[in-house]
Amino acid sequence: MNRALRIFVAAVVFFGGVVSLLAAETASLTRGTAITDPDLLRKLDQHDALTISRLLWPERNAKFPLTTDLMFSWLSQLKEIPPAIDAEFDRYVARQKAVHPTETIGVGEGFDVQLFDRANLKSRDTRFVLAGIVNRMDRAYVAEDSCGEIRLIYRLARFETKPDGTRAATRLPMTFNLVMKARDARQADESGKPVTCAEVARRWLDNGDWQGLIGSSFYPYDAMLDRIETNIQISVAAKSALHDFRSDYLLKVFKYDATTKRFEESTLENQIDRDRILADHDLRRDLRDWLLAPDHLRDFDRGTVLIPEKFLAKAAVLPTPAGLDASSLQPEFGMMQGEGKGEPVFTDNDLVGALKQAAARGIDLQNVRSVAGFQRRLNDVTCAGCHQTRGIGGFHFPGADWLADKPSNSAIVPASPHFLGDQVRRRDILTAFAAGKRPDFSRGFASRPQTRGNSELAGTEYQDGWGAHCSLENAGSGTLDKSFTSWSCAKGLTCQAAAASRRIGMCFIKTR
Repeated sequence: MNRALRIFVAAVVFFGGVVSLLAAETASLTRGTAITDPDLLRKLDQHDALTISRLLWPERNAKFPLTTDLMFSWLSQLKEIPPAIDAEFDRYVARQKAVHPTETIGVGEGFDVQLFDRANLKSRDTRFVLAGIVNRMDRAYVAEDSCGEIRLIYRLARFETKPDGTRAATRLPMTFNLVMKARDARQADESGKPVTCAEVARRWLDNGDWQGLIGSSFYPYDAMLDRIETNIQISVAAKSALHDFRSDYLLKVFKYDATTKRFEESTLENQIDRDRILADHDLRRDLRDWLLAPDHLRDFDRGTVLIPEKFLAKAAVLPTPAGLDASSLQPEFGMMQGEGKGEPVFTDNDLVGALKQAAARGIDLQNVRSVAGFQRRLNDVTCAGCHQTRGIGGFHFPGADWLADKPSNSAIVPASPHFLGDQVRRRDILTAFAAGKRPDFSRGFASRPQTRGNSELAGTEYQDGWGAHCSLENAGSGTLDKSFTSWSCAKGLTCQAAAASRRIGMCFIKTR
């Protein structure tokens, strides 16, 4: 048995024995920041309290779930979503045929590359079910008046009638994320006073009943709608002579336009359009100069940078698994010196000079403290790179499966290690809001939570336990890299190379 397979088998055995422990950790970590309990989500969905039709069709008082054939035809706000997704599928198929002309691609098991069946988006047997509700007031730096966001995450499911007359449900690999503003500046509470960010945060932290939490955060009218994010497992391909096993995920964003009352195709936040930039000398120069300016580099280091739209893409396809080493599977590949064949956007000298300039300005960089740190942040600041890091396939929040009587272990845990490890930071921000203080919106790398969560995360897989990313240099394999010196493993674990990477490994049980 090769080493990779031994690690996989050990992980299956290990995680199979700690499902209840993970469930307990989830409840503790998401307290006040997310609603993940499957029983509560089932009630909210089945009682039509938070269905997509109720939220987007309030004038009809639509207290019933819409199957996808009706949802995309009856709700005028969603009219542009199916054709935009269809266009991305067409482009994806064309690229696959160009790269691997000998492989077949289509819907069904008879193809080398099996596509997601888009008929599921036009079926009377499928609909989106509520998979989770997440407080993202930690994103208030994007639009302070809105106090951040509240995200309602729905998972596509197929409902079928068995021969005995019972109904069976199967979840499908697509999420539909309805992003609402955490508040509208004109919104008032029960007494007629304006709802403040502090009040929204306090109600979440008080962990009251769901009506108090959600009803106080938004009301289903146009002013509260922000965007829709979709994530589809666009294809699955078995290992072949041409490539390893991989599954590709398509990310799209549709911003709400209050004038047209439609969700319209938009760029993805910080999703650098790599191919377009690498092909354009002026764009390469402009991106380098903009991002390495001291103030922007500071925001980039803290994870709060907002890259201008002219550099961004309207779709992202993220392959998984992508691995730890730089490769064409990662969104930034080719932009750094030594990657790819063309002219890079950032040379080592560019970055060393920018780091020195920031230091001379008195800017204390917390994460990006080396060329390797810049490269890692350039990946995980993008939508695609973040989803490739410590995710469940291409998802960070698939939600616990409340449809099945006996869900698999993977469906019991509602979210990825990255999502759960970030909850301490998000709760700190809610606590600051509730106290009327200015929050610290900074975040660490997607691979490792910030050290400010050490006390609560110590020893768990989310911080420095089994499966966590770690610094191989800390294990004595080379010189220290300042960006990763704190990435150690818990007692009883050792940092081992999971790929050819010389810097980053994973924490495993020590073996002889």
